[in-house]
Amino acid sequence: MQRQMAVSLCTTFSPSTSEGVSLTVARERGQLVFLEGLKSSMDVFFQAHKEPHPLQFLRGADPGNLQPLFDFVREALKPVDNREPAWRCPVLLVDDLSLLLSLGVGAVAVLDFVHYCRATVCWELKGNVVVLVHDSGDGEDEENDILLNGLSHQSHLILRTEGLTTGFCRDVHGQLKILWRRPSQPTAQRNRSLIYQYKIQDKNVSFFAKGMSPAVL
Repeated sequence: MQRQMAVSLCTTFSPSTSEGVSLTVARERGQLVFLEGLKSSMDVFFQAHKEPHPLQFLRGADPGNLQPLFDFVREALKPVDNREPAWRCPVLLVDDLSLLLSLGVGAVAVLDFVHYCRATVCWELKGNVVVLVHDSGDGEDEENDILLNGLSHQSHLILRTEGLTTGFCRDVHGQLKILWRRPSQPTAQRNRSLIYQYKIQDKNVSFFAKGMSPAVL
């Protein structure tokens, strides 16, 4: 199995089972490294640390210094000893980058952090980086716009979820826009986009083509 890493920044996270994969078991087996931002942020303020803490920017003189957080990512990708298997095609999950902006970190510093993570995870280890960013859509948050534009420029796959412009619908809860960017393809074939609509159910999500809701058919 592939080993993965999840960094949850200042949000709570409850390991659960989804699609037959237990994140709790994966963590116990060393296949998942998890940094719980909410708990770790409390440690920064209320516990003394001899070693640099991944979230020490919360109380440091330089709120834009994400070097300790990147060091955590880089160190977590290293085998504990020679007997441990190397990370194979790791996946770095960051939930979510928008919170860093609300904590006083500038968009440029966040983009630099993502750049170094991509250099390590994607280029060196042939893995993937998946990040969550919120978009209010009002255009008044300049820092968030810079972050969104920067990430969109770097990303090969963009998933954008949004509500329906027509308002509430019992059988359709929103739509998902998918954009593939393939730089290696000819100019006319570089970008490909699809739009799906979805309905959130008790334990899963149903996707269907736009206007093809089972309730309509």
